[in-house]
Amino acid sequence: MLAVKEFAEGRFLVMATEKGVINKTPLTGFSNPRTGGIIAITLDEGDQLIAVRQTDGNKNIFLGTRKGQAIQFKEDDVRIINRGGRGVKGIELEKDDSVVGMEIIVPNSTILTVSERGYGKRTPIEEYRIQSRGGKGIINIKISERNGEVIGIRQVLEEDELMIVSSDGTLIRLKVKGISVIGRNTQGVRLIDLREGDRVVGIAKLEEKEEE
Repeated sequence: MLAVKEFAEGRFLVMATEKGVINKTPLTGFSNPRTGGIIAITLDEGDQLIAVRQTDGNKNIFLGTRKGQAIQFKEDDVRIINRGGRGVKGIELEKDDSVVGMEIIVPNSTILTVSERGYGKRTPIEEYRIQSRGGKGIINIKISERNGEVIGIRQVLEEDELMIVSSDGTLIRLKVKGISVIGRNTQGVRLIDLREGDRVVGIAKLEEKEEE
């Protein structure tokens, strides 16, 4: 869900699918909704939409995958497609891999990666070199039996706060500045203690900051 004040010219919606397809559509294409809804993107069979962000057309796009790969490329590499189009390849996925998150990069941010066994880390965006759209990307996090596959990525700033939720309903709240900033080819550190059989299923940034 996106809050939109006005459907201005020069603004776009960038959409990412689980199978690595990227679609960039003018925001004005959504200014006249119908009662039954309108088609935003055409999906291939078995694919699904996993993220949508609003942009100005001049940013960098970051994709992270379940198997620990990531790619950053210029938004200019994604041609504009009218509403309802399919889109283009954002990342070349290995067998059994899928995209779990997309971010539109802002200055001074880090990429938070969280895995299903409760591990996570922050990595400076500078460690992800800009590549051409549609490549295989580079290692974002080293996955193993210890930390499990990636369940989500978030672009975060030092002052942000997060919530992490597990499959049995456990929820913790933590400050981003307390999460280690380490390199890409690492497994991360433990963020939440899980019971046997439990796993992390979701992460979210808090919009309201806790008062001191």
